[in-house]
Amino acid sequence: YYCIHLQSLCVIYDCVKVQNEFSVFYEEGNPFTCLDGSRTIPFDRVNDDYCDCQDGSDEPGTAACPNGSFHCTNAGFRPGFIPSSRINDGICDCCDTTDEYNSGAACQNTCREMGRKERESMQKMAEIAKEGFMLKQQLIQESKRGLEDKKVSKNELEKTVEALRTVKETAEQPEKEAKERHLKAWEDQKALIQMEKDKARMAEVFLELDDDADGFVSVAELLSHSELDSASDDSFTEAEAQGLLGGVDQVDSVAFESIWHVIKEKYISEAIPEPPAPVETPPEEIREPESDNDSELYPEEDIPDEEEDDEEEDEDDDTDDGDFKSPPTTQTQEKKDDDDEGTMPTYDQETQSLIDAAQKARDAFEEAEKALREVDDQIKNLEKEISFDFGPTAEFAYLYSQCYELTTSEYIYRLCPFNRVSQKPKFGGSETNLGSWGQWAGPEDNIYSVMKYDHGTGCWQGPNRSTTIKVTCGKETVLVSTSEPSRCEYLMEFISPAVCQEPSTLDSALHDHTEL
Repeated sequence: YYCIHLQSLCVIYDCVKVQNEFSVFYEEGNPFTCLDGSRTIPFDRVNDDYCDCQDGSDEPGTAACPNGSFHCTNAGFRPGFIPSSRINDGICDCCDTTDEYNSGAACQNTCREMGRKERESMQKMAEIAKEGFMLKQQLIQESKRGLEDKKVSKNELEKTVEALRTVKETAEQPEKEAKERHLKAWEDQKALIQMEKDKARMAEVFLELDDDADGFVSVAELLSHSELDSASDDSFTEAEAQGLLGGVDQVDSVAFESIWHVIKEKYISEAIPEPPAPVETPPEEIREPESDNDSELYPEEDIPDEEEDDEEEDEDDDTDDGDFKSPPTTQTQEKKDDDDEGTMPTYDQETQSLIDAAQKARDAFEEAEKALREVDDQIKNLEKEISFDFGPTAEFAYLYSQCYELTTSEYIYRLCPFNRVSQKPKFGGSETNLGSWGQWAGPEDNIYSVMKYDHGTGCWQGPNRSTTIKVTCGKETVLVSTSEPSRCEYLMEFISPAVCQEPSTLDSALHDHTEL
């Protein structure tokens, strides 16, 4: 675009002033060639309120050409362009009033005031950008430091765990040996006790079988014990009894020891008769008494006397106190044997000290191993975080695992960066997924300015919901607005210092705007 400012439309120009880059085309006294090269006209036809050039370049200061543009110099503020149709229309468009040079409109030059406000706005923006950039640097350093600290902690814990593992294994070896010695001594003691019991039992059985007390157990004496029949056919013959005795007719106590292993499993002691089977009362004999009156249940002569009952109870007590006792069952006998053997004795002081030391080492090792697992889990989570694109220097990493909410008159919107966006009715109702993290979707020169969330809950007879997040620079991290420009497509504005770029100084910024 081009422009020329005239203070008069007289044939002789008091002043000709154009934008620097186009000044060479407007030389007073020389023919003027349209900027599109379509034709050449005398210079006195420039700004004569008649459009000669198709591109309108011959009338930059009048409204003759509909496609022309007028340049507002706006000294002290920003220069700009307005359509040529607005020149001298009675409305002040340029802050320096140059568009109304011949309309008689009472315009005031407001460029300096607007420039002052512009400088103040730029100053605030520069301060925000500076603070936001400083916060961004802190976030970057914290992200790097967090990961490095975890890795250092993991390395230290790995060393600690390995050292404690060695201590544990060193302590466990003598503990194991001491326990084995203690167990072997106990097993040997139990074996000795059992052997003594077995010998005593063998001597007892020998005396029981030696009915005539002649110091020998004979075939005839064995025949009275049919349970020793190896064939279990209820026909215990002399030949079978002789076979039990090793092929001889009788054995003494010494020879009996060699056949004891065959007899002891089947032999039933004469002193321990089998308990009688319990007698069950037929169901028809069990009846409830039909009356509480004893006289109705018994004839007069059969009514039991309380004194007789007491005497019978006394007799029963006497019987219990006598020599006769109910024979113990096999299980009772086995339990008694176990009780005789007793439980394993407690460890001696030396063994217990080794056990305590080993347990202490195990506890320390397990505690360190647990701490290592926790740190390892944290590192895995951090590595998962790192897999996301958090920006060139991980400046967006602090947003991970965080959520930000915005409440409107109807809904509560929730943004969880790098995860999902959701919407929930303010006064109760289910949550709707507005999209899951997709990718950065800003322009090539500022790709990290836009987040895209896709594949949300489907709309009724429509597409799946999706959300676009515009990220702008600011000192705080906050979700500030939301809208639905298209059906099921949401647009949100999110402020974060992570997107702030390193600002230039205010002086250098103003240097690029000499008009200010």
